[in-house]
Amino acid sequence: MATFFMFGRYSAESVKGISAERTTQATSVIKKHGGTLQSFHALLGDHDLCLIVDFSDIETATRASIGLTKLTGISFSTSPAIDVSEFDKLAAEA
Repeated sequence: MATFFMFGRYSAESVKGISAERTTQATSVIKKHGGTLQSFHALLGDHDLCLIVDFSDIETATRASIGLTKLTGISFSTSPAIDVSEFDKLAAEA
C-alpha cells in the first residue's frame, strides 16, 4: 500500500453540504476503492481538508479522488507520500 495526502478545497456550493453523513459517505468511497483512511482533518488556510489515505496504487487513488469530488463537489489535489526514512534512503542512493 502507498500513502497519499488528499487536500480538499470547498466551493461555495460544497460548503452547503457539510454534514457528518457526508463525511461517512466520503469514507465509504475510500473503502469502496480499497483504501484505508489513516486520518481526516479540517484545516484553515490554503486547503480546507486533509485526508491521509493508503491505496494500492496511483490509479486507485485517482479513482477515489474523482469519486469524492463527484460525491461532495469538493476539489481534491492528491499527492503520493513516502516515509521520511525511505526518502533519506533514496537520497543516499542518488
